[in-house]
Amino acid sequence: MPIQRYSVKQEPIETLLAWNNSDEIAIPEIQRPFVWNSTKVRDLIDSLYRGYPIGFLITWRTPDVRLKDGSNSNGKRILIDGQQRVTALFSGLLGQRVVNKDYSQKRITIAFHPGEERFEVSNAAIRKSQEWIPDIAEVFKPDTRLRNIVDNYCEVNNEMNINTIDDRMERLKGIRINTIGIIQLNPDLDVEKVTDIFVRINSQGVALNTADFVMSKMAASEEYNGHVLRKSIDYFCNLAISPESYQNLSQDEHFVNSDFFKAMEWLRNEREDLYDPSYTDMLRVTFTTEFKRGRLGDLVALLSGRNFETRSFEEVIAETSFEKLKEGIMHYMNETNFKRFIMILRSAGFVTTSMIRSQNTLNFAYILYLTLRKQSVDSSKIETLVRRWFVMSVLTARYTGSPETAFDFDIRNIHEHGAEKYLERIELADLSNAFWNVGLPQNLDTSVASSPYFNVFLASQVKDNDKGFLSSDISVRDLLEGQSNIHHIFPRKYLQSHGLTKGKYNQIANYVVMQSEINIAIGAKEPSIYFSTVLDQCQNGKSRFGGINTVEELQKNLDSHCIPIGMETKTIENYNDFLTQRRNLIAAKIHNYYESL
Repeated sequence: MPIQRYSVKQEPIETLLAWNNSDEIAIPEIQRPFVWNSTKVRDLIDSLYRGYPIGFLITWRTPDVRLKDGSNSNGKRILIDGQQRVTALFSGLLGQRVVNKDYSQKRITIAFHPGEERFEVSNAAIRKSQEWIPDIAEVFKPDTRLRNIVDNYCEVNNEMNINTIDDRMERLKGIRINTIGIIQLNPDLDVEKVTDIFVRINSQGVALNTADFVMSKMAASEEYNGHVLRKSIDYFCNLAISPESYQNLSQDEHFVNSDFFKAMEWLRNEREDLYDPSYTDMLRVTFTTEFKRGRLGDLVALLSGRNFETRSFEEVIAETSFEKLKEGIMHYMNETNFKRFIMILRSAGFVTTSMIRSQNTLNFAYILYLTLRKQSVDSSKIETLVRRWFVMSVLTARYTGSPETAFDFDIRNIHEHGAEKYLERIELADLSNAFWNVGLPQNLDTSVASSPYFNVFLASQVKDNDKGFLSSDISVRDLLEGQSNIHHIFPRKYLQSHGLTKGKYNQIANYVVMQSEINIAIGAKEPSIYFSTVLDQCQNGKSRFGGINTVEELQKNLDSHCIPIGMETKTIENYNDFLTQRRNLIAAKIHNYYESL
């Protein structure tokens, strides 16, 4: 018969508040992003009011770590599942502000209609109505006299029975003594098993991830200042996305004098958004760089003091792991490191966030940069290797399947063989002539505008400082950094008039970066017509489409956009051949671009 490694009991909501006040449980700090929408908070409060179950919270006391004197430590409770619900309760009942995924602070104010026993997210209409209690947090303040609220409500709603309203308001305030189920995992439960439990759980439809587990583990480890490390990650990610929140964060008197805060202060004036990391991104990069591992679940074990060989928990391992994590966070936040990494991405032609579709591809490129910096590799060599690695990863979709497995495999091989030699091996295997001549043209046969292959093509144009299609002065970079300027070579309306479907006329091989005014001038004209007009303007100097007025300049422009020859003769009958030719030309340009990195 299997041994039960957990206990189940019911605790009042008041207990959660007490645990938080006494710092006994690692509950998410208010600076963490809150992913629930306001209606979910309303529904949670409504369920409590009606006595419905709201699921279980799962907690786990950290494993006992053997201390130097031979005794065992007693760990805090880590909240394994229930972070969103707990945050929702604090927001709805106590009026605490939450931070959404964009790191902007907001109040989620829940209103109560005593007559109808109904909850709603408060709005302007509700606040003007006398029939609503516009903010239930007022009911739960310690100095609130419930009788005063009832009397005032019934005075303006004199048709209401005062005893009925009194009962319903008492029931509302009684939410604090409603119980919630707590599953307490045993402290001797294996870390790997707890991790497995964690990643299998879903809370109200919001999938949890290992990074949440790590953040809770850090918050529980005050002995090694884990709560400060956690806060440094939260604050950095906050500032990276919302520099305007600096004033608010600088009010944290305990943190503002720390080395971490000083290391991230540069973000207050930073408006670069090419790489805005989440706390998951920051943890992945830091962990893989410092620990040479890719599976983030291992970090929970290491911070708990896990000895993977003896399967025991040792203080020295926990202490060393926290120290390495601290060092990694400081390297990650370093202004020089971060800005030089962004500079490398831009030097490869990736100048807008829309050109980068995989955050994990960004993450590993930064891992490589930081790793090479730690190895004191020459800066010019770092730039070349990071550029090539990043573009290789985009072209091969290296981190889109099982990123943790790929991270683990790559970081081990980089340390074993060296980044340069290992990259050469990958190129021989994945970027052979067969890829450039067959695989890449086939990958370009798609109507997905966000295709990573098309984005690499655009990056190649930025790097070559190409001008926009039929433009004499405006560059591709200018157009990409402005409004959307991706248009069709064979005009969309022209192809639609010949019965082509969206998947056919929106082929990326039919896309080009073009000024909107040139696109409007072309309209639905057949390529044979408007290309002939462009040729004519190069001969007589009368501009119709763009400012190009010499044949040499026109040819250079068409070559830079991989436009097949003879477009002045192309009609609907030539469309499929045009797509095939252009895919091959784009693949060739990308190949040359990659070799130039």
